[in-house]
Amino acid sequence: MLQTSIALHRADLIPTGNDTGLKLLFARNLEEVREAQRLRFRIFNQEYGAHIGNPATGLDTDRFDLYCEHLLVFDEERDEVVGTYRMLMPEGAKRLGGYYSEQEFDLSGPMSAGGRVMELGRSCVHPDYRNGGTISLLWHGIAAAMERHNIDFLMGCASVHEERGDRIGALYQRLGGYLVDPEHRVTPRLAVPLFDADAQCEPAPIPPLLKGYLRTGAKIGGAPAWDPEFGSSDFFIWLGAGWISSRYRKHYCQTTLS
Repeated sequence: MLQTSIALHRADLIPTGNDTGLKLLFARNLEEVREAQRLRFRIFNQEYGAHIGNPATGLDTDRFDLYCEHLLVFDEERDEVVGTYRMLMPEGAKRLGGYYSEQEFDLSGPMSAGGRVMELGRSCVHPDYRNGGTISLLWHGIAAAMERHNIDFLMGCASVHEERGDRIGALYQRLGGYLVDPEHRVTPRLAVPLFDADAQCEPAPIPPLLKGYLRTGAKIGGAPAWDPEFGSSDFFIWLGAGWISSRYRKHYCQTTLS
């Protein structure tokens, strides 16, 4: 169990209409951010074999964390953070000199659309809580952040863990109907090894996170990039606030922060 000292107050919680015992809030101090970083290290390093963070501290940290808002799903009964997302607003990206995704892609295409862009990243959920309820809570938080910060576009990366580049290429073909307009596409800085956009083989399966983005109304920014730290092929995700499907808009955008 991850022991925390998160003292929840009703004013700090994001209203969701949820009665499962899980609470949703934005981290209010460094200690709460640490709990998100601890969960991230457990999931990314110990479960997926990524090479990030610090094994000595058991925390996944990087230079972006201090400039982001951190969304937490907290189980009061277990006294544990069980889900998290981090969100980088335009103001934070300006202070940092760019968004995290710019390490993997040339973003001049999507950024030419203008508007206020919020970047999503470091999404993870405790294995015991990988169900629709936890993901639903996180989306309530994302909707709250979009409203609070007047966000026009969401962006981020969705990772696919697949060793064969040809299967990633076949997946890219399968997702062709979800591509953004050519003028808004990205260019990967590091190509997926042995990537073949014309591959004739069984495509890699669509991971739940990517599937969720697409159902929400998101588009794929172009060919994926290779992320050596995570050992994954990353697809760039681009979602206009006006593209969110009516089903998701009705469910997530009516109980957010004012």
